[in-house]
Amino acid sequence: MARRSKIPATKYPVERFTLDNGLRVVLTPDRSAPVVGVAVVYDVGIRSEPEGRTGFAHLFEHLMFQGSENLEKLAHFRHVQGSGGTFNGSTHLDYTDYFEVLPAGALERALFLEADRMRGPRLTEENLLNQIDVVKEEIRVNVLNRPYGGFPWLKLPPVMFSTFANSHDGYGSFGDLDSATVEDAVAFFDRYYASGNATLAVAGDFDVAEASAMIQRHFGDVPARPAPPLPDFDEPGPEAERRDVYTDRLAPLPGVASAWRVPDPIAAFDDYLPYVVLAEVLTDGEASRLVERLVQRDRSVTSIGGYIGFMGDEFQVRNPTALLLQAHMPPGGDAEKVLRTVDEELERLVHDGLAPGELERTQARIATHLLRDTDAVLGRALPMAVLELQRGRPELLNELPKLVGEVTEAQIVTAAAALRPDRRATVEVLPGAAQ
Repeated sequence: MARRSKIPATKYPVERFTLDNGLRVVLTPDRSAPVVGVAVVYDVGIRSEPEGRTGFAHLFEHLMFQGSENLEKLAHFRHVQGSGGTFNGSTHLDYTDYFEVLPAGALERALFLEADRMRGPRLTEENLLNQIDVVKEEIRVNVLNRPYGGFPWLKLPPVMFSTFANSHDGYGSFGDLDSATVEDAVAFFDRYYASGNATLAVAGDFDVAEASAMIQRHFGDVPARPAPPLPDFDEPGPEAERRDVYTDRLAPLPGVASAWRVPDPIAAFDDYLPYVVLAEVLTDGEASRLVERLVQRDRSVTSIGGYIGFMGDEFQVRNPTALLLQAHMPPGGDAEKVLRTVDEELERLVHDGLAPGELERTQARIATHLLRDTDAVLGRALPMAVLELQRGRPELLNELPKLVGEVTEAQIVTAAAALRPDRRATVEVLPGAAQ
């Protein structure tokens, strides 16, 4: 009989309701510390931006901080920081989020700020040109002028995928960014930043009835606009191995990354979950299979990591997505040898199964990370907002540690057997720093 790790589910309370304008709300109260986390998530991300507008979803995230209907530029910053809070936003493949963490007494301030920009950001020529320059500088710092910039999250998708939505550069080209207009921004806001295309989540120290009244007061009169139709981004998986190689002028050492398509993370969640565990079996910790073999024994790589999703957001991504392995090699490293060794270890796992205690150890590590992440109020508000947006099930956050513990050895073996060379997309980095 298969052994299963005894991992408990968390019990964070979940209250859900929907405003008349379509905004979905998730509340998860916790009176243990006088802090609140507020997250607003819009169902638009990198995959949604149109051709000729690469990087626009990320650019628009910046524009949402440049003033709103009733507030001038930088007022959002002053109101949050003046309350002793922090804030930020981020763009993902399938959504864009905005969030604050504040003392509990400042909850209404955060709700006002988010509702005000949901009504409309200040989309002016000056703000647009300024933020285009900011984003271009971010690309220079994070991609163009950094060793391994964009490796592998920007470099692997065009090897694995064929459609524009799945394969294009989410940071954007300078040409596309420079050609963006205020009219483009207005159209993007009108289409995607609708109340019916968003979720609001609040976690932490608040009274549910009082918070609900605040939310109705600030968001209830946001004009109702329906969510746009959700595109189907699916496309056929590779039928033969796909490869690419490029030289990174700043990289001191070679690198290699591979990706395999995995089952639909929402529609086929039971089939998908074993791949999440498999990625950790292969690479998480000194005793993991590929670390032990490639780093410690063969010394053919200096580091290796495995994860699901090109942005590492395994429970907050839609189909299609992938399991990734990424490694850096010593001088003169042989990518072909590394790939052959990965294939050997996968084959060994399929034929010999897992070692005693290997699965339980890995499940415990994953559960520990999940439990630690949800200990913070933002670690509940953000994922619950996304889970509501994508699945209509924010309470899944409570269940994830237990579900991870229920994955069986047979499921891991089946997942490993699917990671064949003929289904793999690989990109190799050649070092150019010494040239």
